[in-house]
Amino acid sequence: MTTNVESVTLLDNVFEVAVKMRDLNVGAIPVVDEGKLIGIITDRDLVVRGYAEKRSGSNEVKNVMSDKLVTVNASTTLEEAANVMAEHQVRRLPVVEGDKLIGIVSLGDLSLEKMSDQKAGQALHEISEPSSDQMSH
Repeated sequence: MTTNVESVTLLDNVFEVAVKMRDLNVGAIPVVDEGKLIGIITDRDLVVRGYAEKRSGSNEVKNVMSDKLVTVNASTTLEEAANVMAEHQVRRLPVVEGDKLIGIVSLGDLSLEKMSDQKAGQALHEISEPSSDQMSH
């Protein structure tokens, strides 16, 4: 788990978020409001909902972020986190204590820990499979 995670607020615009992602070399940044985790914005969100749609408000974090969060708590094991990531097809999991962000678990964390290669590989495979929504297009 990565701790001391940088975050953004609803007051930030997507261009500031993109610069922060570049500077931090990350693909996602949690969105907080008064310390409470309310969403996450990914590089994909920036491209698909921000830049590509060119609609009114697409430069505002609140209109681009994902607010349907999948989170875990500090007592979640990496194996459990891998299963959650696979089930929900997410590459990053915010770690919360109550509604406060305390860290984030990413695919990189799974590959660095002493999980069996087979379990980490299976999680990656399941995360990378197209969702049923994508398969119908």
